[in-house]
Amino acid sequence: MIVEAGHYALVLALALALVQSVLPIWGTVRRDPSLVGTAAPVALGQAGFVALAFAALTYAHVSSDFSVLNVLENSHSTKPLLYKVSGVWGSHEGSMLLWVLILALFGGLVALFGRGMAADLRANTLAVQAWIAASFLLFILLTSDPFTRVAGPPIEGRDLNPILQDPGLAIHPPLLYLGYVGFSIVFSFAAAALIGGRVDAVWARTVRPWALTAWVFLTLGIAMGSYWAYYTLGWGGFWFWDPVENASLMPWLAGTALLHCLAVMEKREALKTWTLFLAILTFSLSLLGTFLVRSGVLTSVHSFANDPRRGVFILLILVVFIGGSLGLYAWRAPRLRQGGLFAPVSREGALVLNNLLLTTCCATVLTGTLYPLALESLTGDKISVGAPFFNLTFGPLMIAVLLIAPVGQSLAWKRGDLVGAAQRLTLAAVIGLVACVVLLAVRHGGPVLAPFGVALGLYLVVGAFTDVLRRGGIPGQPLASIFFRLVGLPRSAWGAAFAHAGLGLTLLGLAATGWGVERIQAIRPGDAVALGPYQAVVIDTKERPGPNYDEDLVGIDLRQGGAHVASVTPARRTFRTRQATVSQAGIETLWLGQVYISLGDRHSDGSIDARLFWKPLVTLIWIGAIVMGLGGVLCLSDRRLRIGFARRSARALSPLGQPAE
Repeated sequence: MIVEAGHYALVLALALALVQSVLPIWGTVRRDPSLVGTAAPVALGQAGFVALAFAALTYAHVSSDFSVLNVLENSHSTKPLLYKVSGVWGSHEGSMLLWVLILALFGGLVALFGRGMAADLRANTLAVQAWIAASFLLFILLTSDPFTRVAGPPIEGRDLNPILQDPGLAIHPPLLYLGYVGFSIVFSFAAAALIGGRVDAVWARTVRPWALTAWVFLTLGIAMGSYWAYYTLGWGGFWFWDPVENASLMPWLAGTALLHCLAVMEKREALKTWTLFLAILTFSLSLLGTFLVRSGVLTSVHSFANDPRRGVFILLILVVFIGGSLGLYAWRAPRLRQGGLFAPVSREGALVLNNLLLTTCCATVLTGTLYPLALESLTGDKISVGAPFFNLTFGPLMIAVLLIAPVGQSLAWKRGDLVGAAQRLTLAAVIGLVACVVLLAVRHGGPVLAPFGVALGLYLVVGAFTDVLRRGGIPGQPLASIFFRLVGLPRSAWGAAFAHAGLGLTLLGLAATGWGVERIQAIRPGDAVALGPYQAVVIDTKERPGPNYDEDLVGIDLRQGGAHVASVTPARRTFRTRQATVSQAGIETLWLGQVYISLGDRHSDGSIDARLFWKPLVTLIWIGAIVMGLGGVLCLSDRRLRIGFARRSARALSPLGQPAE
């Protein structure tokens, strides 16, 4: 009965979404406050019903109700509870339900915390959000119903895909979807602004916290996905320019450009049409990523579905929303009044250049991802576009972005001094150059570009805090004065510094992996393998049963100069139900670097194939992402960017002649 209740909750959520998509907009057209006021309670009701449906599917998984097809195909009674819960979004149907849940959640949050907005803006935003929700609810109910029953269910399920039975799956998809789908509300704000014809600094400051929230989640979601691939797939890599990885990178690049544009618009009311375009583009790329993952047009370890019928439905959604929003943009954007002016050499000018480079990076990734698909559709030829293409095209553009970032931070608003900004960054540039020269001298025969990557990373980290420290009075002011000045700085200033520094830390980690060591060989007890500064000594091998798998383990002792440093236990698991084997890498973090060992097949003589790596500073890749996320959170905590900003302004601007709710 709970399962049926979940299904009917989805139907009721669809009905409310249809109501929410019509009445508020009709109310703004008719200047009817009562119709406008329906947006918030209906949005909350829709969110409640979707949450009820999600809870019902979770209950079916946890209770191992194999009469539900989704549970039968993706669960097993012996599976640990964590994986029963994460298995809810480990399937296509469940992950789409999570998608709609987050859509409804963001709509509900606007309904709860948007009382300070203009009434028409909030109503139109919630209406557009309901259009998106209604489309995906229809998609679920017509093509991907997670509550389908089976007649004569078996005693046991078919188990979840073994590579998804990992704690990372409990974190990665929700984080990624909160970013992906979070940009839907930014899209809805942009569409609502175009419908209402009013885009100003108040709108930018209203939208910016939502964009920041989505960006933080997407940043952490991409990082978690990278780390999941790193330790789960057993390849020893963290980024492969996989098409589905690119599908998450593209909205991140566009979203990053959008955040910088919102800052300019908030300060000068400039770049209005470009900001609206980026808001549309960012969510459009999220929709494109959904189509690529769910349509079956891609073959990837990350893809969920291989059903052309579902792909056609999502393609229709994509065409309607991207085409419709661009049509609305072409109609309304030229009528918007231009904002304030600024000199080319200014912080605004640097942010514009940053935008151009980031969107070009995004276009490069989009081209490399879609070109093979387009070529195969037109000619039947199959090609793959991999790391060499992206390294040669995306790489130089991103280097330019990183070089410009500290310069932009050091320039003044409206009119800046380029020479003065360069002088303030002298220390950052010197530190980077010295590091590069030292590494080139010390690291004979190593990768040539790695020292330059380290130099650029250090320049970015030091340069990120240059403007903050200068505003704090360093050098020249007394220590007490410096302390109070730094504490008194807006949190958004600290947030920007941490976000840029996090990017520099990630670059340091990427560059340092060029000095890593890799060994591929068969190992047996007693073998010793040199891995950079360490020696991996194989102690023993053994077999051990798990809850729903059997595994081979290898005990390895890590030594340095003959002294024990740590122990690593990589494993090879065979899942009983699916008879699938996956590698569980043994990883030990040592001074920001990692020893990484994954196992292959066992031979008749008792030896086991293994891949052994030493990866110096590799943890900085993910530490940098966490620091970037921290920077976003600091910006969100700034009192000027809190959700619900400018209640009095919103009341004054309401076109309905009524105070905003």
